[in-house]
Amino acid sequence: MTLPDTGRDGDRRFTVLASERPYAGKIVTVRIDQVAMPGGGSANREVVEHMRAVGVVAVDDDGTVVLIEQYRHPFRRRLWELPAGLMDIDGEPPVTCARRELAEEAGLAADRWSVLVDLATSPGFCTESIRVYLARGLRPVPAPPPQDEEADLRVVRVPLDEAVDAALAGRIVNATAVAGLLAASRALTGGTGPDLRRAEDDWTTGPALVNADAGVADAPDIAPPAG
Repeated sequence: MTLPDTGRDGDRRFTVLASERPYAGKIVTVRIDQVAMPGGGSANREVVEHMRAVGVVAVDDDGTVVLIEQYRHPFRRRLWELPAGLMDIDGEPPVTCARRELAEEAGLAADRWSVLVDLATSPGFCTESIRVYLARGLRPVPAPPPQDEEADLRVVRVPLDEAVDAALAGRIVNATAVAGLLAASRALTGGTGPDLRRAEDDWTTGPALVNADAGVADAPDIAPPAG
């Protein structure tokens, strides 16, 4: 479905009038923007700047998926998650980061990689975006000594269907894990959806990334172009 052009950018809506950064930390920076509103006037919008990240749905030939139990301090509890990590090495391609995280957190490598989904995790206030991969053809590899919270990790394998059931029942609540598990279930158990994207597909633009252009970008069409 292609929507008509509304010409909404002509009134300079959502122009950033002023900006300040009152806090810059190791992982996040807090930015406060004064933004022109479409109804007139302006409003302050708090933005948490966060680097990109990757997650991995690693599925064995027998249909089991790798899950990690990890302590998350903001929630003061351990959560079920996917092997995942920040893209904190300059110039490292996303799939290379995913391979590294799978080895570091689960002691695994994979022969076959595909892109499952791209996520804007909390676009109301945060720039974090995550690319989730499907990894198959698993084999063990040496893992480096764990650091900090990773020394408490527990790695398990469960049937993919059980993991999906746990997500729908609220036992798995990590957003990346929920989205990745549901997408993997859809991709691996049939249906007539599009083919998965190549693992090497570029990830420099798109709806899950911050728009670096001067204007305000619209959402893409829901359906792909005909033909």
